[in-house]
Amino acid sequence: MEKEVFSLANQLMLLVTDYALDVIGALLLLVGGWIVAGWIEKHTDKVLKRIDRVDATLRSFVTNLVRYAILVLVMIAVFAQFGIQTTSIIAVLGAAGLAVGLALQGTLANIAAGVLLLFLRPFKVGESIDAGSVAGTVREIGLFSTELQTWDGIFLMVPNSQLASTAIQNYSRLPTRRLNLVVGISYTDDIDKAMRVLTEILQNDERILDDPAHQVMVMELADSSVNMNLRCWTNRENYWSLRFDLTKQAKQQLDEHGITIPFPQRDVHFYRKERQSEPMKTTASDSEYDSEPGGYPPLRRSKTEGDDSE
Repeated sequence: MEKEVFSLANQLMLLVTDYALDVIGALLLLVGGWIVAGWIEKHTDKVLKRIDRVDATLRSFVTNLVRYAILVLVMIAVFAQFGIQTTSIIAVLGAAGLAVGLALQGTLANIAAGVLLLFLRPFKVGESIDAGSVAGTVREIGLFSTELQTWDGIFLMVPNSQLASTAIQNYSRLPTRRLNLVVGISYTDDIDKAMRVLTEILQNDERILDDPAHQVMVMELADSSVNMNLRCWTNRENYWSLRFDLTKQAKQQLDEHGITIPFPQRDVHFYRKERQSEPMKTTASDSEYDSEPGGYPPLRRSKTEGDDSE
């Protein structure tokens, strides 16, 4: 019994001595890899902060991706320390990644589109955009979807792949906007007088920029009116208030100067064609009917009835 215990202890000592260095090396790799991954993560974050085009969400995603990639390499090195074939592990990880990619191709497409939106930055949080079927103010840009608030205050979540594949109009990116206002006058009114009235309106408003210069032009000879276009430039924040005020002032000033703003109308002409009267044709039987009171036909006896009566 003592010999068996002694041999078992010798085998354990041999195992410990054989794998002690491997275990110590694996622990050192794990600790060193963890420290190196954190150090690289911090420095990657500092470098990305210096780039203005990189959003905070994209910066966090990239730094975490770098950290986990280093940790995966550390684990593969630990397995190699114990003599495990790492080629098979890499093959398994590749097959698993392919299977996950095929199963989540829609989600991965949203992630790729989210990274693209965060890098190219066609819009930022707080800006107003119009992307075809969706429009509103951007509230949050995520890796999977973008949150919007519509003009009437409704929450809207849009997949990033939809935003990345359509044309985006950003109303908040540029500081100035051009305003076009169409006003129609009657064909009987003086065009030059109407242009002078509308030009004075543009000249007296301080919200209208001098450069580029404002314009008043005859735009179209429509069905019921002569359409005139008021074109001017203003700061982005004054666009809607200026548009509403110009519409009101144009109506008031044109009415004050006797210039009418016609509504759509159409003249309809009726032509009456007289018919020629045709003479009434009467027959002998009709005259006989008319001679009887009430218009009923008279009773007539047949020849056989006459013979029987005789």
